[in-house]
Amino acid sequence: MRILLTNDDGIHAPGLQSLERIAAALSDDVWVVAPEYEQSGASRALTLADPLRVRKIDARRFAVEGTPTDCVALAFQELVEGARPDLVLSGVNRGQNLAEDVTLSGTVAGAIEGMVLGVPAIALSQAMTYFADEVVAHWETAEHFAPGIIRRLLEVGWPSDVVMNVNFPPIPPERVDAVEVTRQGFRDSHLRRIEKRTDLRGRDYYWTGFTAKPSNPPEGTDLKAVYEGRISVTPLHIDLTHNATVAALKGVLGGAPPKLAPKPESSQEPGL
Repeated sequence: MRILLTNDDGIHAPGLQSLERIAAALSDDVWVVAPEYEQSGASRALTLADPLRVRKIDARRFAVEGTPTDCVALAFQELVEGARPDLVLSGVNRGQNLAEDVTLSGTVAGAIEGMVLGVPAIALSQAMTYFADEVVAHWETAEHFAPGIIRRLLEVGWPSDVVMNVNFPPIPPERVDAVEVTRQGFRDSHLRRIEKRTDLRGRDYYWTGFTAKPSNPPEGTDLKAVYEGRISVTPLHIDLTHNATVAALKGVLGGAPPKLAPKPESSQEPGL
């Protein structure tokens, strides 16, 4: 099995090193094509107005000055020699990719590009524990469980228009007691934070980030599983159509387009 690895945290990210160890447990034919610089939050961005520069690190390892989507597209079209990859693994992301955040995630986007190109793809993320003075990522949790989960997913298979989104809870491996197949959740609180600061020349600038405040999600969601220490496996697809609204609108917007009302005649006399 030929495996392509990518991520959104960059070629030097510790999560990518974890992913390489995970992939090594599955195959000896592993290729890495990852962003030169961090691309967190890039979603499915594609570089169109600038050239894509590639740094070849070794025979099967490349850094790209672009997004995760760029990396996977380049890997398939230019960088991976010989046969196409059989599997795309994206991650292991530094931090969870749950609920509505999957639409922002470059990690999930890397997997989606693999799916678009016709290859099974899995996004993997390691949730972190936040303390007052440090952030702890238990990479050993992802490394311990990911090979077995990936093998099982490949055995049972999944539809060609679906990617698998796997999130590992922020606890050591010995405390994980279950894997749960979940649906995508939606937070009941807004986590994004924008902080205004001033540089030494008196100019304002802003940092965007997230708070660590947990929401109160219902059972069966990706959020609930990870909050309670379970590994979440969520099948995702990019059809964003809301079918109930489609059905409702067909009764009022179907058929000929509505006619525009005529413009009222001006009461003003023409200018001289």
